Amino acid sequence: MTPKPRATLLALATLPMTACAETPLPVEHIRLPPCFEIAVFADDLPGARSLSVAGNRVYVGTRGEGRVYALEDTDGDGRAERRNVLARGLDSPNGVAARGDWLYVAEISRILRFPLDPADPLRAAGEPEVLRDDYPAEDHHGWKFIRFGPDGRLFVPIGAPCNVCDEPGHAVITSIAADGSDRRVEARGVRNTVGFDWHPETGVLWFTDNGRDWMGDDRPPDELNRAPGRDMHFGFPHCHGADLPDPEYGEPGVCERYVPPARELGPHVAALSMRFYTGTRFPERYHGRVFIAEHGSWNRSEKIGYRVSLVDVRDGEATDYTPFATGWLEGDHAWGRPVDVAVNDDGSLLVSDDKAGAVYRIRYAP
Repeated sequence: MTPKPRATLLALATLPMTACAETPLPVEHIRLPPCFEIAVFADDLPGARSLSVAGNRVYVGTRGEGRVYALEDTDGDGRAERRNVLARGLDSPNGVAARGDWLYVAEISRILRFPLDPADPLRAAGEPEVLRDDYPAEDHHGWKFIRFGPDGRLFVPIGAPCNVCDEPGHAVITSIAADGSDRRVEARGVRNTVGFDWHPETGVLWFTDNGRDWMGDDRPPDELNRAPGRDMHFGFPHCHGADLPDPEYGEPGVCERYVPPARELGPHVAALSMRFYTGTRFPERYHGRVFIAEHGSWNRSEKIGYRVSLVDVRDGEATDYTPFATGWLEGDHAWGRPVDVAVNDDGSLLVSDDKAGAVYRIRYAP
């Protein structure tokens, strides 16, 4: 498959923050536990996807828009007063990861890093460095979520280029050194992960995985997985969930060969990003728990997802799975779709929404 032509254009000026001119986002419809509040951190961000927090700055990737945004809350009031289009003309720059003086950005087949301007880190100081350009070029599940692990390596998934297939070199999570060298496989049998994090105490990798389509409304489940070692196999395309063989690639007993999910999630909820809560502003019962952005079903007769869910993790086991923030889905209409969750520098929780083009801030306000 021939890669799409692409161009990288750096913004020359930081733009003032602008509010949506027509219909305000109905955040008052979002339902949260008692004493939590939600507000718009930044809007007018078409296609807002992955988030990377660096102090009071937040970097935002997109897909079809091909842009990377840089936001700054200059006065600590929970609203981004400054915004810059740091890059444009990219090929689905979904993943962003700030580290030191660099912003790493994942396209479909390339990993770039932009030098940040020391005088104004909302801008790039020059053209990006291409760290790698040898990732698969297929668009199907080709957009990438990226993050740096505790070992300083950049984790980069390669999704399956299909609904269900057994394609060599795909359905894996890889990692590379910060300079782009030494690519290796960290996990296999992963259909399409769009979010991962490491347990704040044990350093173990956890990640979401989207289940395949066209097996019915209620199967297979999406997954929350735990990878205490490297190169473990999580079942795709042979097994889905804990014990559901694939009609084409599976067989009786096949699931016993693979690592089961730490927790089965809702069927077709499109579980994307997940984060352990590592802040201190939420009540203690939330510390170390997993927040999951559920983008929402697209091919289910009754829509589900469109929310932020919460999973309790104790002693390496994922237990309770409950809604935390709901209200983006009203009847059969979704006015927003959560994509990423990130712990903000002030202990609040940021949530991106690619349908509404916004980033929200959830805080605890007793």
